[in-house]
Amino acid sequence: MNDFLQAIKNFFASFATNAGLTIVRTIAFLVLGLVIIKIVQSITRSVTLKSSRLDNSAASFIISIVTVVLYVALAIVVVSSLGISTAGIIAAFSAVALAIALALKDSLGSLANGVIIIFTKPFKKGDYVQIGDHDGLVQDIRLFNTKILTYDNEEVIIPNSDILTSEMTNYSTMPLRRVVINIPIPYDADVAQTKAIILNSLSTYRHAVTQPAPAVVLTAYGDSALTFSARVWTPNEFYWDTLNDLYEIILIDLHNNGIDIPFNRLDVALLPNTDAPSVRKKSVSLHIGGKNNEEGKRS
Repeated sequence: MNDFLQAIKNFFASFATNAGLTIVRTIAFLVLGLVIIKIVQSITRSVTLKSSRLDNSAASFIISIVTVVLYVALAIVVVSSLGISTAGIIAAFSAVALAIALALKDSLGSLANGVIIIFTKPFKKGDYVQIGDHDGLVQDIRLFNTKILTYDNEEVIIPNSDILTSEMTNYSTMPLRRVVINIPIPYDADVAQTKAIILNSLSTYRHAVTQPAPAVVLTAYGDSALTFSARVWTPNEFYWDTLNDLYEIILIDLHNNGIDIPFNRLDVALLPNTDAPSVRKKSVSLHIGGKNNEEGKRS
């Protein structure tokens, strides 16, 4: 009986000094590591989300990267604590990572471009942008793609790899935006009067700013009309309202002052056939856009 008890005592003594100590140490490292990860995550989230230099996309990306790095480090520590060589594990992990990188090179390219977009900030959520053939409001900036919503309420998903290789225009960067409207005016109109009428239309519009001041300039001598360019600055959020309203306001103001927008008119007269004297003469007027006076009469 004494021999049996001695054998059990020796077993637990050996277990405590060898495998048991290793297991306890590994569990301690695991628990401590998880606690440290939670603390670091909390600190990182607090710092990044409160930073005025980082938007939510950049903050979420930083938190994700920190979390992955911490869990990988914890896994290496736990494996090392068990007495397992990490060299082979790291080598296998490197081989798997290389295979994944080759298989997902396009996606990784979009990921890299997404990181560049998040930190360089060529646009942010809510901006009105033109990317290639698509324009709309930025709804979401993700690591692999960016979502924009067009004014036709269409959701467009653009890979980040295409964004940085395409020409992009951000219309929301500056607080003011210039509205330009080209207006054809008859050659016989008084230039000074015309400029004064259009300038008054611009200056009295509710969304027009005084600095920079509105301007009206003669820009071209057309085949059928003079071209005046009406230029006015407006807050970015009122650009489309200003553009659409001024088209109507300028036209009405010109008409009220006796100045009409010119257009071409072609009159075609159809003569009766000499072999059919009973056929009456017909006249057809075709408006083809241009100036007021009749031209191209044919008989």
